[in-house]
Amino acid sequence: MSKVLIEKLRRSREFGVLVNGKTYTVRRPTDADVVNIPGASAIDFVHRFVVGWDLTEMDVIPGGGPDPVPFDADLWAAWVDDRPDVWEPIAKALLDAYRAHAESREESRKN
Repeated sequence: MSKVLIEKLRRSREFGVLVNGKTYTVRRPTDADVVNIPGASAIDFVHRFVVGWDLTEMDVIPGGGPDPVPFDADLWAAWVDDRPDVWEPIAKALLDAYRAHAESREESRKN
């Protein structure tokens, strides 16, 4: 039962980010994630917190086919490292989501 609840909790932090006509599924970092990754760069967060995509083979490699490519974290990292046009807006969305979460938590404490 707890594994099911953990997965539901993780999914509750997920949202889509549209970049260049493609959707990337990201998971908002937790407070512990932010504390435990001191000095992490934007690309480190993008590597870690993107958990899905809607890319096809032709999106990933020149001359690729039209078939969807299942998300794979290693492939994601290898591909996105050369795509600041993708990782920069995703990093911003992650930062914005974390800030909104932190602000919401602070507002709750005030009330």
